[in-house]
Amino acid sequence: MNRLERITFDPARMGGKPCIRNMRVTVGTVVGLLASGYSVEQILEAYPYLEQEDIMQALQYAAWRAEEIELPLTGS
Repeated sequence: MNRLERITFDPARMGGKPCIRNMRVTVGTVVGLLASGYSVEQILEAYPYLEQEDIMQALQYAAWRAEEIELPLTGS
């Protein structure tokens, strides 16, 4: 997977959710718009400060998180 340098985390911004380039636009917002049928072009028009690579990295991050496995901690 490519390095996701455009995905940032800051506990003081958007509750620590993954954001695009330290902006107040979350990965969830971008992926949600795509899932709702918005095209990349429509998203870029609605959010002119975003770039196409921001959207691609949001999708890559979401795909990586979907495949991540969380294992429960076991007591000793």
